[in-house]
Order: sequence, then C-alpha cells, then structure tokens
Amino acid sequence: MEAFTIYSGTTVPLMNDNIDTDQILPKQFLKLIDKKGFGKYLMYEWRYLDDDYTENPDFIFNTSPYRKASILITGDNFGAGSSREHAAWALADYGFKVIIAGSFGDIHYNNDLNNGILPIVQPLEVRQKLANLKSTDQVTVNLYEQKILSPVGEFSFDIDADWKHKLLKGLDDIGITLEYADAIAAYERNRPSYWQD
Repeated sequence: MEAFTIYSGTTVPLMNDNIDTDQILPKQFLKLIDKKGFGKYLMYEWRYLDDDYTENPDFIFNTSPYRKASILITGDNFGAGSSREHAAWALADYGFKVIIAGSFGDIHYNNDLNNGILPIVQPLEVRQKLANLKSTDQVTVNLYEQKILSPVGEFSFDIDADWKHKLLKGLDDIGITLEYADAIAAYERNRPSYWQD
C-alpha cells in the first residue's frame, strides 16, 4: 500500500446523506475480482444515463471542473449498507485519496483505510465550507499533524493511532507481518524437530 503522509488535491461536493455501498458500486459489478478498473463503475446509476456509459451531464463528477477532484466532501453515514470492499476499490481506482463525511458506515470506514483512502469525520459546518470551495482551490491533508488546510480554514481531525501508523508507513496487514520477518524466521529455525515433520 502506498504511504499517506501529506496530500494536496481539489475537492468535489456530493452532500447526500446515507450514500450506501450499492450506490457507490452497484451489485452487478461485484463479480469482477481485480481491484483495478472499478473506478469506471463508481456511482454508476448517477454517473450514466444508460448501459452504453452515456454520461449524465447533471451529475457533478461529470462536469469539467470536478473531473480530477481527489477529495470527496459528502454527507452523513457514507458507505452504509453491505460490507463490500469493492466500494472502496472503486473509490480508490477513480482517484479519491480522501473522503470527508459527517460519519461512515463502520465496515466501509475500515475498507477505505485498508485501501489507502483516508476517511475523515467533520461536522456539517466544516463540510459546508469545504463544499463551497472553487473547483480549483487546493486542500492539503496533513496526516502527521491531523489537519485539513484549506482556503476557508484549518481543521483538525481524529484518527486511531494504529491506523495513522499504518497509513504513514504504507502498511497493510501483510506489510505489518513482514515487519516481523526476522523474528518469524528465527522462530521457525528454532522450532522443535517434531514440528518439522
């Protein structure tokens, strides 16, 4: 997993509450097994008018100022619903690095973290300020200091210390295990011979 330390990007507001994982990535795409390529299907029902991928010109992701946004500003209870990790894969593949919401579905919150996306909880008044930024305004998220730096103010956020460590170091569960590779190898060398058979 790529380390997340300090990130700067532009924002896109989608201030709906209760955006669930089926809206983030509809069920018909769950049969795909590679993490890559899911960005095309992100918010499928809202982004497209038909099955030929004709873009809905009224959906904010499809408007030219916001096409390259990588920080999503959204409502309460983002990622509620089923536990599909594919929803986080779609957000990451589309290019989102940070999701700022009022709250998150618990499983989706962890799925975002496991896929290198930083989910940040902020109150409505902060999100409204960020949602009103111009599409060209840069926002910087400093994970070291746990701060959002923007043209409309500086805001602090909380994150679990273990998750902060994992993101700063770019460690997924396998990476954490590999930090103990020498200890694991030493243990295996010293196992009693009856375990070797």
